[in-house]
Amino acid sequence: MAKQSNKDESKVLEVHQLTKRFGGLTALDKVDIYVKKSEILGLIGPNGSGKTTLFNCVTGRYKPDGGKIIFKDEDVTHKKPSEMAKLGISRSFQITRSFNELTVFENMLISQRHKDEGIISTSYTGFDNKVKKRADELLKFVDVYELRDHKAEEISFGQKKLLELGCALMQDPAMVMLDEPTAGVNPTLINKITDHILKANKKFGTTFLIIEHNMDVIMGISQRMYVLASGEILMEGSPKEVQNDPRVLEAYFGD
Repeated sequence: MAKQSNKDESKVLEVHQLTKRFGGLTALDKVDIYVKKSEILGLIGPNGSGKTTLFNCVTGRYKPDGGKIIFKDEDVTHKKPSEMAKLGISRSFQITRSFNELTVFENMLISQRHKDEGIISTSYTGFDNKVKKRADELLKFVDVYELRDHKAEEISFGQKKLLELGCALMQDPAMVMLDEPTAGVNPTLINKITDHILKANKKFGTTFLIIEHNMDVIMGISQRMYVLASGEILMEGSPKEVQNDPRVLEAYFGD
C-alpha cells in the first residue's frame, strides 16, 4: 500500500508565525499567510505595516527572528536570496532594477533562472537559441519587443516596469512577487501592466503575490487578499470582503 503524503500541493508558499524585529521595533508579529498555486494574491496595508519586510523575509534578504517559511513543501526560512531565486521565486522592487548599460534583450537573457552557473559565467559562455527565443516571445508578450535593442537606460520608467515583469517571467518562476508594480506609472501603462499580470496568470498559470497601494488595481486583479496593519494580519478574504470591512477603513484612515 502506498504511503499517503502530507504535502498540500495547492499551496506554493506557507508563512507560519513569522516575526521580524529591528531593534525595539517589531515589524512583523507572528504573521501567518499562504499562497495557493496559480492564484493572484494581494497584500495591502498602510505605509509601515510590514509588507516589504514580509517580502524581504520570504526572499531571503532578511533573516526572520521567529517563525517558519515553507516554499514548495521545503523549509526555506534561512535560505539566501540566490537560493530562493534558484528554487523559483522571482520578485520586483518598488524602484526598478534593470541593468541600464545592457539592452532590453540582454536584460531578458541574463534573467533566466540560473542553476549551477552564475550570471557572469553564463554571459561569457553565451545563451542557447531556446533561451533567446523565449526572451523574444516574452518581450512581445509584455509589449516591449520594439525596444529590444535599446539600452535599458533609454526607455521610460513605465517601460522598465514592463521589462521587469518580462524578466520575472523569464525565470519560469513558481511564484512572482511584485512590489508596487504600478507605482509612478501613467494610467495607460497601469492598464497594460495589470492586463499582462492577468494574462500571465491565465496563460502560464503564474502565481502572483502582489503589494499594491492603488486600490482600484489590487481589487481588480486579486482573487484573494491579506491586509497587514502594524505588523499583524488584520484580515484575509476576497476583494469585496476586504473593501467592505470597517477594520480596513480604520487601519487606513483612523476612526
